[in-house]
Amino acid sequence: MKDLLVPNLLINGRFLGRRATGVDRFAFETIRALDQMIESRDPRVAGLRTEIIVPEALAEMANPFRHVGLRASGKGGGLRWEQIALLHAARGRLLLNLCNSGPLLYRRQVTVLHDAAPARVPESYSRSFVAWYRLMAPRIGQVSQRVITVSEFSRRELSDAYRIPAGKIGVVYESGEHMLRVQQDESTVTSALGARPFVLAVGSLNRHKNFQLVADAARLIRDAQFDIVVVGGGDAKVYGSGQDALPEFVKHLGYVSDGELAALYRRAACFVYPSRYEGFGLPPVEALALGCPVIASRLPAVQEACGDAVLYTSPDDPVELARLLERITADAALRANLRERGRARTAELTWHATAVKLIEEISPWLM
Repeated sequence: MKDLLVPNLLINGRFLGRRATGVDRFAFETIRALDQMIESRDPRVAGLRTEIIVPEALAEMANPFRHVGLRASGKGGGLRWEQIALLHAARGRLLLNLCNSGPLLYRRQVTVLHDAAPARVPESYSRSFVAWYRLMAPRIGQVSQRVITVSEFSRRELSDAYRIPAGKIGVVYESGEHMLRVQQDESTVTSALGARPFVLAVGSLNRHKNFQLVADAARLIRDAQFDIVVVGGGDAKVYGSGQDALPEFVKHLGYVSDGELAALYRRAACFVYPSRYEGFGLPPVEALALGCPVIASRLPAVQEACGDAVLYTSPDDPVELARLLERITADAALRANLRERGRARTAELTWHATAVKLIEEISPWLM
């Protein structure tokens, strides 16, 4: 009888010990939705006993879930813990890795690989990171029972870049609905911004995020009737100096909290997402969830995620972006139409749907 209580699904909890990224957000929200399915006694998870495994250094952390267990096992952390301690903790049970990597010597596992960015845009990463992914991703694709990714585009990319058979890769989409739970913090909006309309952009040191396009578009706009508000990090080379400096209507707020970001999304005339490469495109989906119109790069994965709910621009054409910025800030009817399309699109993208599809993908190996 005691054996019936042994978890039949173990989740790699390495992500809980680091500063959250978009990949970590996917992991947390998917587990949260799974936890809610167990809470509601959804028949699709009947008999599922789930446990997250974390390093012993995280043994005292509070379990954020009600029905998904949390157990510490193995010393150390990071990559070494994942390759050695996690391998021993799994003990023949199905291991689910939600954040791009897992133990290379374990076969009873399912792994989520979000994209092939280290292979496609290696200039955005360190040499050691790129070298590790060149070794790790094909091996994970080989040993895992199933590989899961977040778009049909990424499925093709993983198959091409890492030689993983396309038939072995399943697809689950992401959601932006977690932003609806964030408590808004209006302090930054109130203190740093005036009454003028503004568009929101995220500055990033990561090259393929392509903030340079926003900077170049801003320099083309004369007598702007709106501000451009930039949050996050930024490269001094992008902002420029002297004759290359950005116009005064570009305001850089630096890093902001989730609450401040939620308030900015809700107040912005639009959100600009100029990335050159994405496996899904979570930020524009988050913006749509909060009713913020979006201008995004014309990328296959972003088009797959957002459909007709956003305006698209070339990631290489600042003239096109400048024209779209002026158009969307001047046209209230267009913004209202985009908000309506955004609501329709995000209603289809829920973390519950993600968890349901995930269970469908892994169920053959849960027996």
